[in-house]
Amino acid sequence: MTCLECNKKLSYLDHRQSIELFQTELCSSHRKRLERLVNKGQVPKEAAILYYGLIQAGVKPMIAWWDGTNTVDLAISRVKLNIEIDTGYEALSHRQAMNDLEAAMHSFKNGFTTIRIPHFLIQNHLQESVENILGIIEGLRLNVRAV
Repeated sequence: MTCLECNKKLSYLDHRQSIELFQTELCSSHRKRLERLVNKGQVPKEAAILYYGLIQAGVKPMIAWWDGTNTVDLAISRVKLNIEIDTGYEALSHRQAMNDLEAAMHSFKNGFTTIRIPHFLIQNHLQESVENILGIIEGLRLNVRAV
């Protein structure tokens, strides 16, 4: 049992806490770093779970990435892909929907593709979600000149 970020040997308690929170093995310092991001509201917990799912699949995403207008949950810059985790469909207002559309427009104008993934897919179907994102990445690599 080692930390996925730094390969530090984990205690049983560190292992258990990180698995319960983020479904991956993290040392206390990396777990606390993610807890701060989630607690400050910068990213949803599911974004952190997907972040490590993608890392385990060999992708190098960036978490809580500032794109110049807002913070994107995850970004894969080599193929210009932004991933947003949607957490509150039932509370979506007209204004929020318009803000989401405008944010997508700005990222598209900058050459980025934005996909939105419902939080429950990450919670309940992480591996399938990662596999589908890998397919999207491959499609973008074929159709867009990777950086």
